[in-house]
Amino acid sequence: MSILDNRPLLAEAVAQVAEAAGYLWQKGWAERNGGNITINITEHVDDGMRAMDAITEARPIGDTLPHLKGCWFYCKGTQCRMRDLARDPMANGSIIRITDDCAHYEIVADNPVAPTSELPSHLAVHNYLLGKGSPYRASLHTHPIELVAMSHNRDFLKKDELTDLLWSMIPETKAFAPRGLGIVPYMMPSSKQLADETIKAIDDNYDVVMWEKHGVFAVDTDIMAAFDQVDVLNKSANIYMCARSMGFVPDGMTPEQMREISTSFNLPK
Repeated sequence: MSILDNRPLLAEAVAQVAEAAGYLWQKGWAERNGGNITINITEHVDDGMRAMDAITEARPIGDTLPHLKGCWFYCKGTQCRMRDLARDPMANGSIIRITDDCAHYEIVADNPVAPTSELPSHLAVHNYLLGKGSPYRASLHTHPIELVAMSHNRDFLKKDELTDLLWSMIPETKAFAPRGLGIVPYMMPSSKQLADETIKAIDDNYDVVMWEKHGVFAVDTDIMAAFDQVDVLNKSANIYMCARSMGFVPDGMTPEQMREISTSFNLPK
């Protein structure tokens, strides 16, 4: 028996994670066990879930995250592959709850699958989002090929240089990724420093953050919305590279044309 049984909203949220994981694998953005997903499922928790015993001991997060008291998350498992999560999310991920001290978590269901090693970073971002009253409940880390390639060019790492270029490739990118792409210089994966710098970038109004020579980290209301933002940004990167491979630098839309898009779609500044 699964914790998802007779809980259609919770089952739908986890199924959406599985669907997104399948897309990440198909696109080549999730080699081996690369990438991570966490979603805040607290709104789907009922009294029956709250009464469940943990199936593991409480484990330290490595920090105290006060806004996560009483929160529950679905997390991809450590060393688990996205292609396997797509096939069986509850065998390749787990549901955890944060203990009352806000410094530990325990696995509740379905299996004692240890969450991703990047769980502290993901939880720190969720703590920040809840603290500012954000409606965002999903975080995604993945390795989109073209965007990672572009991060190897130092000119693209200047603030908003890559954002403006990607927006200019096709109107939909500015419309559907209206906050652009934040940049975090290379830092050790899974480090607290990387988490802190990612939170600073999100605080600077970015929903998608480029980790130099590594991948992207995206947040949104649900996992599919986070995936979509990465998808449209990477489509623009691909268009740019296709033009360059044909031997020319693409013109891109003019600033005036992009301002027209912003006005037409009532996009945030």
